[in-house]
Amino acid sequence: MRDRVEALVERALSAIDSAESAEALEEARVRILGRKGELTALLRQMKQVDPDDRPAFGAMVNAARDRVQQELERRGQAMEARERARKLESDTIDVTMPGRIRPTGDLHPLTQGIREVTQIFVQMGFTVVEGPEIETDFYNFEALNTPPFHPARDVQDTFYINDFVLLRTQTSPMQVRQMEGQDPPVRVVVPGKVYRRDPMDATHSPVFHQIEGLLVDKDVTFADLAGTLTQFARTFYGKDRKVRFRPHYFPFTEPSAEMDVSCALCGGQGCRVCKYEGWIEILGSGMVHPNVLRAVGYDPDELTGFAFGMGVERIVMLKYGFDDVRLLYENDLRFLEQF
Repeated sequence: MRDRVEALVERALSAIDSAESAEALEEARVRILGRKGELTALLRQMKQVDPDDRPAFGAMVNAARDRVQQELERRGQAMEARERARKLESDTIDVTMPGRIRPTGDLHPLTQGIREVTQIFVQMGFTVVEGPEIETDFYNFEALNTPPFHPARDVQDTFYINDFVLLRTQTSPMQVRQMEGQDPPVRVVVPGKVYRRDPMDATHSPVFHQIEGLLVDKDVTFADLAGTLTQFARTFYGKDRKVRFRPHYFPFTEPSAEMDVSCALCGGQGCRVCKYEGWIEILGSGMVHPNVLRAVGYDPDELTGFAFGMGVERIVMLKYGFDDVRLLYENDLRFLEQF
């Protein structure tokens, strides 16, 4: 029996040494030490051994098992070390090689436009403030001198939550909110989202962005309004851009005017974008209506002011020379990466 055990150990050690992979090593372990392995089968023959020799036989088989187990562990550790060394060699990083340049994100053109516009007015002494997008009818319409019969208050134009609460249609409500909580002088610009029941097309969206401006102080005139907005337009679009004001009507300003800039695409000669007029309207403006000043407790005999509002999408489109607002919302990186 001793010869059989020694022969079995020799075969096991030979199989372990010749194993070149983890799979082959596991196969050798199962063949020797598995439930149906050769060494296990040898132990099952214990009953055939003389009772007096069984202790010695059992010790001999256990010693053989321990030796085979130790050799399996040694061989397995050697394989792991060899595989680790191979991976380290194949995965070696050459620190002298130039790194890969990873693409970085940029600000959306709308965000760029808002920041650039507000920064221009900040440099003129204005402060940037924000207001709620869910607004009351009072602040959105009534306090801004908008009569009940005005079409802007119809459900066809405005997203009403209930009879008194709505999604703001303009950033102008912050005119009233700011004046209510601040003694004059007031100089603010208000960027933010606004909502209107407009179908989505090349020039309209039910959700878009506005920037409202307000200045209230003593002795403010329309000349101050014209000078401020002319300076803005030439800073934003370039010093060679021409500017003009046309009479218009807004409930919360009087007198009121729309401001046009010369078309950059055709140089004022007329093209499809400017409808062959050479001019493009970019904002509405005017002197703050006395009724709006009275609504917040200001005395219109002592204080005057001007206000203006512009659509960010429109001024960004004009600056960069594209004519479909939907490009700003489709998240096509081929378009957005140009900015």
